[in-house]
Amino acid sequence: MDQVGERATYSYLDAIPVRDKIVKRMTELYNYERFGIPTEEGGRYFYSRNDGLQNQSVLYVADSLGAEPRMLIDPNAFTADGTQALASDAVSPSGKLLAYAVADGGSDWQNWYVLNVDTGEKLSDVVYTKYSDVSWDRDDSGFYYSRYPDGPDGKQNDQAAQIVYHHVIGTPQSKDTLVHRADDPTHNSYAEVTEDGKFLIIDHQKGYLSNAVYFERLGGGSDAVVPLFDKWDAQYKFLGNVGETMFFSTTLDAPNSRVIAVGSFHPEAVREVVPQAEEPLLGVSLVGRHLIASYLKDARSLVRVYDLAGRFVRDVDLPGIGTVGGFGGHADKTETFYAFSGFTEPGAVYRYDVATGKSELFRQPEVKFDLGAFETDQVFYTSKDGTKVPMFLVHKKGLKLDGTNPTLLYGYGGFNIPMTPAFSVSRLTWVEMGGVYAVANIRGGGEYGEAWHVAGTKTHKQNVFDDFIAAAEWLIAQGYTSTPKLAIEGGSNGGLLIGACLTQRPDLFGACVPRVGVLDMLRYHLQSANARQWSDDFGLSENEDEFRAQWAYSPLHNVRDGACYPPTLVTTAEGDDRVSPWHSYKFAATLQHAQACDNPVLIRIEGRAGHGGGKPLSKVIKESADIYAFLVKNLDMDVD
Repeated sequence: MDQVGERATYSYLDAIPVRDKIVKRMTELYNYERFGIPTEEGGRYFYSRNDGLQNQSVLYVADSLGAEPRMLIDPNAFTADGTQALASDAVSPSGKLLAYAVADGGSDWQNWYVLNVDTGEKLSDVVYTKYSDVSWDRDDSGFYYSRYPDGPDGKQNDQAAQIVYHHVIGTPQSKDTLVHRADDPTHNSYAEVTEDGKFLIIDHQKGYLSNAVYFERLGGGSDAVVPLFDKWDAQYKFLGNVGETMFFSTTLDAPNSRVIAVGSFHPEAVREVVPQAEEPLLGVSLVGRHLIASYLKDARSLVRVYDLAGRFVRDVDLPGIGTVGGFGGHADKTETFYAFSGFTEPGAVYRYDVATGKSELFRQPEVKFDLGAFETDQVFYTSKDGTKVPMFLVHKKGLKLDGTNPTLLYGYGGFNIPMTPAFSVSRLTWVEMGGVYAVANIRGGGEYGEAWHVAGTKTHKQNVFDDFIAAAEWLIAQGYTSTPKLAIEGGSNGGLLIGACLTQRPDLFGACVPRVGVLDMLRYHLQSANARQWSDDFGLSENEDEFRAQWAYSPLHNVRDGACYPPTLVTTAEGDDRVSPWHSYKFAATLQHAQACDNPVLIRIEGRAGHGGGKPLSKVIKESADIYAFLVKNLDMDVD
């Protein structure tokens, strides 16, 4: 850690009087009960709950949906400061065992443990992984997972590709069985047991645009791995099976995705079940012998139900305009759960019966905002090349378009990930303070399917930055804000977005916050095998045309000595092993060296944290308050 830089940052932030007020108000607003989406296994229901200000949400189990829940795992007891998190969990088919992963200090490396649900006893199992879930045997005897091979030092080497292992309950990880390794050493392998226990589905991944799928029949005395889709011509996502028929969503001949079915003995006999729609298909679940398909229409959720023959049954009647998530369940049970949220809709959870189409409220949070004081608008603006791009705006009602409103523009623009309406205490705190919050649905994301994504990748990556810059220009032209009042923020790939835009158009913004960003585009892929997987979006500097594109926008390499850059707060974390903090260290130092005016360039380095996952609430509040205090000062906001 650069202790001199850290002292300079906190000396600056500590002198902003409003920061403590922001911490206090945000703490008040976060203090409300909230719930996760339930999972049912073996007749039991598992879900998370946070009583308000707990650093980590607690996992509960109930013997029936209406029964009194009991606490199963309290991650707040792991450490006093809340920096160990319950990163993932998987309930065995009987509901009697729980595999759960603990992440320390924000790391993506995790230890998996096994808990007896009846007794609360922690078994002896410890399985060490990175970027892997687990898939249980149907008899609870063990599970499949992926890990990196051991390097010369005996530790897992994350410069190599992931391979599939099987763990037997009650045995050490050193005794785990190697199940599958891809022929190509750059392909990561992951495995999933089908719900009926008949098949092991094996997914080979390299990047994000295509994959290969194989299967192995379980319990039949054969360990032959049979290819289903191995041409690397599209994305294939396994949805579930009914008998010998397997269902997949795919981008093959369908940039907005469609659903297909294939027989296990006849991989060449593929039939279309649900054709490509006008809207991009984000996800499908097989529940109660129906397909529940989630789509996006102008970055807002809509959900349709089909039978297994592909016949439309009904739309799911959602509570409003927002984002839906969930719809997990079982092929032979009609019950499922989903959560619905929006910028001013705080994450209600519903039970849905796929047979009747009836939704019932399961849990409704009660927040301390006056949500009626805010409004959400969706607008469309034109980018540099004439592309129409949507943007959400959240602000207080009665906003005057006089160019004086402090505005925070957020974006991501990568990896086919859409930016959809979501409830955030932090963001509404900003709006309550008098700010406008804008989310630009720029290319590179998944708002309009694979074509929208690809238009913001590799040699087309400049489209992402052009879209975001056009959003800023539109906000100014329409009178929402002005350059001295306009801040931009983004994280990870969004940190790259902010870094590129501030170096390309330093005249346009009043303040910039690149968070945990990918900022050295020529060397990002040297960090780990996982980072190299990002090349479907970023390209590789070993390829001449991709190198030229990267060189043109790489934030680190486009800082110019003698320029005047906007006030900038770079944020990162010591334990970030997804996007290494050296990206932020180098960029902040280079920007500080080049700065030719008095605008501050600071770096905020979080200890005992990583890329963002599992960060305790206390750190979330402090980080948000630091960012908003920085913006209040540099946008000259008047906060009562």
